[in-house]
Amino acid sequence: MAIQVRLFASLRERAGWSERLVAVDGLPATPRSLWRQLHLSDGAEAGTGRAGQADALPQGIRVAINQAFAAPDTPLVDGDELAFLPPISGG
Repeated sequence: MAIQVRLFASLRERAGWSERLVAVDGLPATPRSLWRQLHLSDGAEAGTGRAGQADALPQGIRVAINQAFAAPDTPLVDGDELAFLPPISGG
């Protein structure tokens, strides 16, 4: 199964890539499992560094599947587009 993963803003800058086709190495595939598979927590914001939080997305990270907001544990299917969006700031 392949999922198109997109990163935006600071997530893209930190990872060094914006879009990637990812072969899923296990089922069930969810945004949370792809976050772990891609090691996106390495150096991410608060919420991942504490014991018991290794599976958590950093606070404020939003997930979209096929351009609609979704929960981190929503099942993915072959061909889905998964986007990770950082917290939005501004005033």
